[in-house]
Amino acid sequence: MSEGLTLVLAGVAGLLLGAIFFGGLWWTVRKGMTSSRPALWFVGSSVLRTGVVLAGLYVVAGGSWQRLLLCLLGFVVARFIVTWLTPPPIAASEARTADARHAS
Repeated sequence: MSEGLTLVLAGVAGLLLGAIFFGGLWWTVRKGMTSSRPALWFVGSSVLRTGVVLAGLYVVAGGSWQRLLLCLLGFVVARFIVTWLTPPPIAASEARTADARHAS
């Protein structure tokens, strides 16, 4: 496989790893806030997400700092994409604040 294609695939793998990590974080916060055992959700999710990402980075890098760098770049880009696609938590917070003002 050519070096250019390998580097592009490393960036795509970084995007996928970032989507898994940050999408999983968003999902965990939503589930954890309504759970009767939120600590279990947050700790378990953190360990699982971190383990998957570290293993993925290790496999993708394969000893090449260039592939690792592009994978990390894809990971950071995925953070911005997931942040852009997910609804902001402020809307729910503002609704609760407005309800609290009406109660007094």
